[in-house]
Amino acid sequence: MGLLWLVFLSAFGLTKLLCSPASRLALLDHPNPRSLHTEPIPRTGGLAIFGSVILGLVLSLVLEWPGGQATGTGLWILGMTLIVVGVSFWDDRVGVSTILRLGVHALAAVGVVWGAGLTMTTVPIPFLGALSLGWIAVPVTVVCLVWMTNLYNFMDGMDGFAGGMTVVGYSFLGYLALKSGNQLIAFLCFLIAAASGGFLYYNLPTARIFMGDLGSVSLGFLAGAFALWGIQERLFDFWVPVLIFSPFIVDATVTLFRRLLQGEKVWQAHRKHYYQQLVLAGWGHRKTVWAEYVLMMACGMAAVMYGQVGEFWRLTILLGWMVTYIVLTWGVSWVERQGRGLRAEA
Repeated sequence: MGLLWLVFLSAFGLTKLLCSPASRLALLDHPNPRSLHTEPIPRTGGLAIFGSVILGLVLSLVLEWPGGQATGTGLWILGMTLIVVGVSFWDDRVGVSTILRLGVHALAAVGVVWGAGLTMTTVPIPFLGALSLGWIAVPVTVVCLVWMTNLYNFMDGMDGFAGGMTVVGYSFLGYLALKSGNQLIAFLCFLIAAASGGFLYYNLPTARIFMGDLGSVSLGFLAGAFALWGIQERLFDFWVPVLIFSPFIVDATVTLFRRLLQGEKVWQAHRKHYYQQLVLAGWGHRKTVWAEYVLMMACGMAAVMYGQVGEFWRLTILLGWMVTYIVLTWGVSWVERQGRGLRAEA
């Protein structure tokens, strides 16, 4: 616990230093048609998060804590994450083409799948057993990991949003890993949650700093990799991490398909995510992000409950959340239409 507090304080202090636009490491995020902020903001918060995580890993090696227990799987994930961190930092500094960025993400995902042996071979369906993915298991796993990597970045467009999802999501993953007896995965998840918590203080509305691609892309990659790791170790099944991170997964995925159906160029910047619609409809960053935090906590608790009940209640939980998200998407669209009407009248 003491080490986690140290990591939290390290991220807190480093983030404060990086908040200044005068910092030598300052990389400013200038407003664009997709963004919801109106002034240039430093986007180097990811440096504070991962710098503090590395500090925690080094100290865990010295103190012989769980994080210092090197495993083949853990080392493969670490190596592939460093590749993602590198290209993301370069993207923050000078910009990287979409093709190159996705190519590196795919390469890292293949490294996790083949190098670490983390492949999603089945998808459990309550009462119906498990759906075997067969020969498409590897490509499906790679696509899912690449999508998780990028959707985390897409959802990092509101003050406190990605930071909050990281604190809540990784904390629930860590709790479930600890509950199942895997101290290594639990420790790594708590380490990332602690570092993100230190950053989050300065990222809450009105944000003084963003985590940048280095933060959001790398955290998305790790979330997917840890989910696959936990599934392989039988700590939980496929639907548990999906439930935990569903506030991001559902918004990003539904928005992607909605834009595809409307014939839009999905690679272009936009402001059509549901959280963006709420902000633009007049809810603002603060009200929207706190509503999302409530949703995150509810999803996390549902994931914990899912692992403790039988098939009937598991199916009930999954169907219940499907209905909930249908209602929520309809509700956000209604709020957006009302806001548009008020703006037209004004």
